[in-house]
Amino acid sequence: MRIIKAVPVRGMSAVVAGAGPAHACFFATYEQSKHTLGHLTRHRHEHITHGLSGCLASLVHDAVSNPAEVVKQRLQMLHSPYRGVWECARRVYRAEGLRAFYRSYGTQVTMNVPFQAVHFVTYEWCQGRLNASRAYDPLAHACSGALAGALAAAATTPLDVCKTALNTQEATADGLVQAAALVLRTSGPRGFLKGVHARVLYQMPAAAICWLTYETFKHALVKTEGGGEDGAAKERTSTGVSNVGNVSGVGPPLACAALRLAAEVPPPTLTRT
Repeated sequence: MRIIKAVPVRGMSAVVAGAGPAHACFFATYEQSKHTLGHLTRHRHEHITHGLSGCLASLVHDAVSNPAEVVKQRLQMLHSPYRGVWECARRVYRAEGLRAFYRSYGTQVTMNVPFQAVHFVTYEWCQGRLNASRAYDPLAHACSGALAGALAAAATTPLDVCKTALNTQEATADGLVQAAALVLRTSGPRGFLKGVHARVLYQMPAAAICWLTYETFKHALVKTEGGGEDGAAKERTSTGVSNVGNVSGVGPPLACAALRLAAEVPPPTLTRT
């Protein structure tokens, strides 16, 4: 078996292939859930609404991204025998079947549900402190995203260790409980915090860039379809009147639909009566 030398960017193509559709589904689900739950609760329980919306978005996101995550982690192993994404996917499928790509799904959901709950609640809370008007503010979006990503990453590191154990071995463990027992047996209690610093350092810029990019495109879409600055101003009025989303023609792709939906939903702080 040929051993492929590890390099820092191995697995990047797997991330790129899975990130687009996964994040499109993620933000579409989040905005729709936040909009619906906000109306049902009359915006009286915003933290619960944000956290629950993040959890629902995570369920959809993980179903799309989990196979890419498996391929990425197998490529990133120190002495990975795989030369590329498609070779890795084919060999894993032939050797272990489709189940190999979803062996860690339960653990991924178990980790990402609390991760996204902490992430979104923290982000929205920071936005309320740094950007109370919920206007477009790149610095506030980036700082809020970085803090939210760091806190969520640190809190869920033990679950991430178990998920990685499931993704990078073939049959030693099957499920969260067995993975946790494997980590405890091989590394002791401190093994559950392995990589916490790297995980936080990764999630901080990743979350900051993600939220900044999302808010930037959301702001640009409001200005473009709302008639420039006048349309953007109209979108932010306290009456909640929106002139976005009335564009005729064929429906947009899912990622654009998420942005359109987000642009149509006034911030909770502006919709209270």
